[in-house]
Amino acid sequence: MFTGLIQALGNIKPLDGDSWEITCINKSADVILQDIAYGDSIAVDGICLTVDRILDDGFIATASPETVRRTILGRESSHQRIVNLEASLRVGSKIGGHFVMGHVDGIGQLLTSTKTATSWEMTFTAPDAIARYIVPKGSIAINGVSLTVAEYYPETRQFKTAVIPITYTDTNLQYLSSGSWVNLEGDILGKYVEKFVTGNSPHQIAENGDTMGINPAFLAENGYL
Repeated sequence: MFTGLIQALGNIKPLDGDSWEITCINKSADVILQDIAYGDSIAVDGICLTVDRILDDGFIATASPETVRRTILGRESSHQRIVNLEASLRVGSKIGGHFVMGHVDGIGQLLTSTKTATSWEMTFTAPDAIARYIVPKGSIAINGVSLTVAEYYPETRQFKTAVIPITYTDTNLQYLSSGSWVNLEGDILGKYVEKFVTGNSPHQIAENGDTMGINPAFLAENGYL
């Protein structure tokens, strides 16, 4: 589990087979490298990858075919690029962003990035699999960065975020241009709420043995509406 607060930047390049070499490149790399161990989980552009081998200035990880297919690894695997890095959350650590699982739901695309007096306003597209979890003032992870949705446009499945300077300059969001692909992960809380509300989870068993989902009728009967 991660928080979406990026700790370092790195270069990623594909190796033979399904392996990837990640090299830390900035001064904060010690946060990643100081206690890295074989088998650790590291979020690489929001993708939870497992450390297979430790290098002097980075590590090597393996990505499954499913991970490559679902993320931008499958679209930008032929060249080296800069990625966001975050070590997994430790017990007792501060949670400054939101709960990020490192399980990318799909790929979006940057439409526009406009600098304002106080931030960069960035507008992205989102596939249906993620768009249903996007709500104004809700959380979303873009390349592993925890961001707040400023506006959502359901007709076009587009959303806007306001990225503050420290987040912009400390992450690879600064290197994106119109048309760039990004990894997107919806808020885990929204996914569970959807599952319960739509009745897709047998969380409750009726007296006759039937499963019951949380729906408006159930909430009204129990005093919530």
